[in-house]
Amino acid sequence: MTQLQARLLGLFVASIAAITPACAVADVHWVDTWAAAPDQAGPALQAVTIRQIVRTSVGGASVRIRLSNLYGAGPVSIEAAHLALHATGAATQPGTDRPLTFGGSSTLKMNQGESVVSDPVDIAVAPLQELAISLYFKTSTGPSTIHGVAMASAYVKRGADATAAINFDSAKTTTSRYFLTDVEVAGNDHAGTIAVVGASIEDGVGSTMDANRRWPDLLASRLQSDAALASIAVVNSGIAGNRLLRDADDPFRGFSALKRLDRDVLDKPGVRWVMLNIGINDIGASTVLGTAKAQASVPQIIDGMKDLIARAHAKHIMVIGATLTPCAGVDFGSGKHSYYSVAGEAKRQTLNDWIRNAHAFDAVVDFDHALRDPAHPDHLLPALDSGDHLHPSDAGHKAMAEAVDLRVFVE
Repeated sequence: MTQLQARLLGLFVASIAAITPACAVADVHWVDTWAAAPDQAGPALQAVTIRQIVRTSVGGASVRIRLSNLYGAGPVSIEAAHLALHATGAATQPGTDRPLTFGGSSTLKMNQGESVVSDPVDIAVAPLQELAISLYFKTSTGPSTIHGVAMASAYVKRGADATAAINFDSAKTTTSRYFLTDVEVAGNDHAGTIAVVGASIEDGVGSTMDANRRWPDLLASRLQSDAALASIAVVNSGIAGNRLLRDADDPFRGFSALKRLDRDVLDKPGVRWVMLNIGINDIGASTVLGTAKAQASVPQIIDGMKDLIARAHAKHIMVIGATLTPCAGVDFGSGKHSYYSVAGEAKRQTLNDWIRNAHAFDAVVDFDHALRDPAHPDHLLPALDSGDHLHPSDAGHKAMAEAVDLRVFVE
C-alpha cells in the first residue's frame, strides 16, 4: 500500500467509524466503487481458479461483489470465492484473504441470466486500492459471461481450488473479465458514484495494459486529490464496440446503451451522475456494416440521448454529455465500408454542436476540443493519438480526465 493509499484509508475509516456493522446491511450506504459491464459470451471454464485484479475508486470498511450469468446457457456453479488485497502480478498480500459467501453459503449456483451479490465481508480498503477476487469453477460453466476488453490481466490456474493461495504459480493470463461485474463498498452518507457510459475509449483501448490509465481511472484519481470530492466513486460501464441505439452486430458488442442502461448504470447503488460518451460507433457502423438496420441518423442519435437523459432524470441522476472525438485516418474497414467517412464526420460535427448548445445535458465536457488537432480538427492531435487515429494514448486519456470540470460534482 502506498503512503497516499494509507493516508486515504485512515481518513476514510475514521469518517465511517460510526456506521452500523456490515451485518445490518439495510442500514449501510452501499456505493459502487468498481464495475465492468458484461458484453458477450465467453469460453466455458472447468476445474480452474480465475483471479481478477480490480482497483477501487473510493474505499470502505466492508466490501461485497456482484456476479452475473447474463450470457450463460444454464446454471453456473461457483465452488469458492475469495477476496484479498492485491500485491503484484497474481499474488495477494499475506493475511488479507477473506472467503466470500452468498446467503451464508460458501458456494453459489447462479441461474441463467441471474445476477447475485455476495454477503458483505469486513475488510478495510483504501481509495485507489487494488483487490484480487478469485473464483473457483469445479464443473463446466458452459458459456461464460465476460467483459471482453479489460485492459487488465486476469490469472487462470487449472486444477484444485486455489482461491485462498497467496501466489498463483504456473497461472496463465487472459485479458477479459469473467462473471465479475461490480465491487461495492460501505460508504459514508455523502458517498456517491459517477457511472461512465461509453465504448472502447472508456474501456481504455490505446492506454497501457495493467496500468489503470483509462480516463475514468484518472478522473477517480483527480477526485481523490480533493478532500471535498474524495467520497465520489467512478465506475466504468463502457463496452468496446458498443452503440447507443443498436445491439451487438459483429464487430460491435453488447446490448445497446439504451437497452442496458438500467442494469449497467441507473440501478447501481449510489449512482448520482452519468457521464455519457457514446455515439461514434453508431456513426461508424452505418458504413462498416452498410445494412439498412445499421443506419443511424443524427435525429435518431439525438432522440436516443434525450431518452437516456429523461430516464436518468426520473431517478434524480444528473447527466453530463461528452462531445465525440475525431477519427479521421482510422484504419478500420475499407472503401465504402470504412469506419471514417466524410458523411460520418458531418454527423459527428452536427451532434457535437447539439451536445454543446442544446442545453439538453446538465453539463458538458468537450472531449473533442481536448483531443483534436487544431490544424486538422477531424484528426486526433498526434501527441494524444495511440497510433490507430481513433483511440487516445495515455497522454490522451490524461487530457480527457483533466477536461472534466470537477465543479460539476460539488453540491
